[in-house]
Amino acid sequence: MDAGWKRHPSGDKRRAANAIMCVLLVATLKPSFAPPTAMSFPACKHKKHKSKAPRKHGLRWLAAEPYRLFFFSGAVWSVIGVSLWPLFYAHMIGFYPSVVHARLMIEAFGAAFAAGFLGTAGPRMATAPKFTPPELIWLFALHQASAVSHLCLRQTWGDALFIGLLGSLVLCLVLRVIKFRRDWPPPQMLLALTGLLCGIGGAALWLWPATVNEPRIFRLAGLLLYQGLLLPPVLGIGSFLFPRMLGGDFGEPKTPAQTRVKLVRSAAAAVLLVGSFVIEVQGFAAAGYALRAAVAAGYLLIEVRWRKSPDDEPRGTLTAGLKWALCTGLLGLVLAPFFYGQHVSVEHLLYVGGFGLLVLIVASRVLFGHSGDLDGFFVRSKWTRFLVFLGVLAAVTRATPAWVPSTTVSHHIYASVTWALLVVCWLAWHRRRFIKRDEEG
Repeated sequence: MDAGWKRHPSGDKRRAANAIMCVLLVATLKPSFAPPTAMSFPACKHKKHKSKAPRKHGLRWLAAEPYRLFFFSGAVWSVIGVSLWPLFYAHMIGFYPSVVHARLMIEAFGAAFAAGFLGTAGPRMATAPKFTPPELIWLFALHQASAVSHLCLRQTWGDALFIGLLGSLVLCLVLRVIKFRRDWPPPQMLLALTGLLCGIGGAALWLWPATVNEPRIFRLAGLLLYQGLLLPPVLGIGSFLFPRMLGGDFGEPKTPAQTRVKLVRSAAAAVLLVGSFVIEVQGFAAAGYALRAAVAAGYLLIEVRWRKSPDDEPRGTLTAGLKWALCTGLLGLVLAPFFYGQHVSVEHLLYVGGFGLLVLIVASRVLFGHSGDLDGFFVRSKWTRFLVFLGVLAAVTRATPAWVPSTTVSHHIYASVTWALLVVCWLAWHRRRFIKRDEEG
């Protein structure tokens, strides 16, 4: 072999070099001319593996579905909020709990469920990125700090932190819609945004020192915070979610024309609701309440099909509870101006039977859906009937002192115990759904 190479240095070596070059050239060009199946094989094999979802119980998972933390925390804080009354009457706390109770129930309970729902559903509606762990930690820390501040009688700090919570939530949602959205959220979500802005406005007025000395501003602050925070979102989220809870589809517009109509209706409802607060503080209480009741009832009657058609799925006990909650809440709005001297007691038909019971029913729909057991929401059972009964009973019990003042102390206690029992039973009922995950979702 060595002799051969020496005898033909320019022949065999050249041929060998040419052969090597051809092999390298073919190897280099082969991918460009290979059949499509040859290139797609590794990709197809890779696609067979499902993309990894956020690790269960991890921060990414909780950030993607923040309702798991906020719903649980809000429910616990509501039990703490109502427990202040029995503790006060038992002389176990040294302050009158009316302000602290009200703040905890609206800022620590109601706002927690609003933040949990919008933080979970908002990015999905806009087809935008879900919340991140730092955002979750920041929002949840503000929520807890606000509640603890109120419990420690630091109302100024509590309201300021509450404004930070709602402001941060609005910022997170608006940035996603503006910068990352693939679709616009449903037009009904304009009412949800209105509720958050009302909550910020009401709490900001409480921070203004002059509010205490101005009865009209004082009442306006209370209306914006206690009613404005939740009433518009109930209409907006309700018109989107109630059709699904009644056995149909989500209340999304099907055409651009429907989108425009729904947007106009939502904007009109938002303006009229805020306008009703202004009308009331100007001395026309009956007109303000009547306008709120008319807007709420009219909007839901127009946007939601309440009658069952033959093709609809069977409706469960929670669906019936939805109607009870709405009727109880509207009754509170209708009756309050006729007993304006006791309007705080009468309004608890709205706060407890309306807002409170609706929050738990809607939260149940979210928990069932995200745990992969959506059919469970439509089940008829004595247990859910008992829970709905407790919600209505707590509302009626708390409102009774408006007509029988001598029952104020006892009914404060009875209503508190009834609500606490309802929430504890509700938490026990959903204990597994708070941590159970819909793998297909």
